Amino acid sequence: MRILLAISLAASSALPLAALAQTAADAVAPEAATGLAPEAPAPVTSDDWMVAAANPLAAEAGARVLREGGTAADAMVAVQAVLGLVEPQSSGLGGGAFLVWYDAETGELTTLDGRETAPLAATPTLFQVDGEPMGFFDAVVGGLSVGTPGTPALMEAAHRRWGRANWGSLFEEAIAHAEDGFEVSPRLATLVADDMDRLTVSQATADYFYPNGEPIAEGSTLVNQAYADTLRALAAEGAEAFYTGEIAEGIVATVRGAAKPGLLSMEDLALYDVVERDAVCAAYRGAEVCGMGPPSSGALTVGQILGLIEPYDIPGMGPDSPEAWRLIGDASRLAFADRGRYMADSDFVPMPTDGLVDPAYLAERARLLEGDDALPEVSPGSPPWDHAMLLADDRSLELPSTSHISIVDAEGNALSMTTTIENGFGSRLFTPGGFLLNNELTDFSFSTHDEGVPIANRVEPGKRPRSSMAPTIVMRDGAPVLVVGSPGGSRIIGYVAKTIVAHMDWGMDVQQAVALPHLVNRFGTYDLEAGTAAEALAGPLGEMGFETNVTDLTSGLHAIALSEDGLTGGADPRREGVAIGD
Repeated sequence: MRILLAISLAASSALPLAALAQTAADAVAPEAATGLAPEAPAPVTSDDWMVAAANPLAAEAGARVLREGGTAADAMVAVQAVLGLVEPQSSGLGGGAFLVWYDAETGELTTLDGRETAPLAATPTLFQVDGEPMGFFDAVVGGLSVGTPGTPALMEAAHRRWGRANWGSLFEEAIAHAEDGFEVSPRLATLVADDMDRLTVSQATADYFYPNGEPIAEGSTLVNQAYADTLRALAAEGAEAFYTGEIAEGIVATVRGAAKPGLLSMEDLALYDVVERDAVCAAYRGAEVCGMGPPSSGALTVGQILGLIEPYDIPGMGPDSPEAWRLIGDASRLAFADRGRYMADSDFVPMPTDGLVDPAYLAERARLLEGDDALPEVSPGSPPWDHAMLLADDRSLELPSTSHISIVDAEGNALSMTTTIENGFGSRLFTPGGFLLNNELTDFSFSTHDEGVPIANRVEPGKRPRSSMAPTIVMRDGAPVLVVGSPGGSRIIGYVAKTIVAHMDWGMDVQQAVALPHLVNRFGTYDLEAGTAAEALAGPLGEMGFETNVTDLTSGLHAIALSEDGLTGGADPRREGVAIGD
């Protein structure tokens, strides 16, 4: 048996980002040769199964499950359990997730919403002081920002529906790594050192990440017996062990005993439920790009971007073309304008979900891109809607952390799951159960109204905050052809759209597509990835009227392409991820 790994350059080399993103014209197919395309290792190939995740230990846990005949849902449980230990800054039991599932037997797509919920005691003015919005990190650090975690319930719900392996066996690697210790990665060590002021606000958090008062060092061994005990309880009793009893009591005590106490209660935990929602699909080049609907804005906004550029010859322009990026950038701005106006938890706010990706609506909006220069300004459109409601625009801050898992099993089932605790290290609160708690409530709008008009994404009890997570499965002729997703806050949308365009329009394999330098425009300023060939487009884009900003854009894309020839997988060179195939 041969195991093939694509280990990201960032995980295996000390080279800076600039060196990791050097370009070569022969890195893609000759017909798509470009100076923007990065050097990239060959993608992983497999005839059987594949898993791509953000840490080698997590991916290896999933690979073991798949190798033994488990399903993609089984493997996800094993992967997530390890990720919560080895990259606690990004996801874990104290957070939430969105999952998109393709069932090979039925041909159906299902999405599961494991997003956190606001406590029942929350009010729309949760993040206001004397009627004014709090500063972002004033709200993040402490108990006020913590929503009811959804990840453990989602893990169990997916396993009950589509799992085959013994539930308890899926935690074996995570328990062993927690008890025996795991090697602290370069990324975790750097992030811990950089966030010392916030991580030391809570004594329990400081004790774990700063033993003897010093940040955990790269290459050192970190043990987490409390996490192992929590996983053993989950393995024996299921998710109920998390939402009731000792673990739940520890969560509530941590939130309510914080320096800035929150509102989470035992009742909130006991009432939490995973919600099955309809997938949102948008047509693009004869395929269907499908993902998570509200409360995620990911699938709708990715779908809008692709729908807006479809009338234009993006394939013929190629990835070096400033004109292609003008179209993509302004399409993104138009989509984000709709996102800010309309998108929120549809259980609380009526939404024109179908209208936002209606082909006729997008075709009409696409005419706004017909000029040669950047749009001077953008505003929300008027999508078809069977409900009349006046809503104000929202620009809620959503900072990057998060992780993404892509899996295809031997039966042909495909899973795309984006998982998060929101900001890096979430609320910075470490529970007696050995895991961090999310700060997901800060994804809500801190303001409730704008000049008297209500904001859709305001805080309400039991509501799920809007997200940009965009776990995606691209379908063609009723079968999946691409499984993809990324972390990155609201830039997730741009990362995923770019990768789909690179693969479908520019002929790049999945490893080249995820490594392609980022150019992301959400609200007018065009972010260009530092240290890459994207910087060369600053001049041409500036001449078109864009304001540009060269900055680090550390996505964590994981993608698997499916074809008659088998599976190919890619892991983002900007992080420590790997793809493993058999």
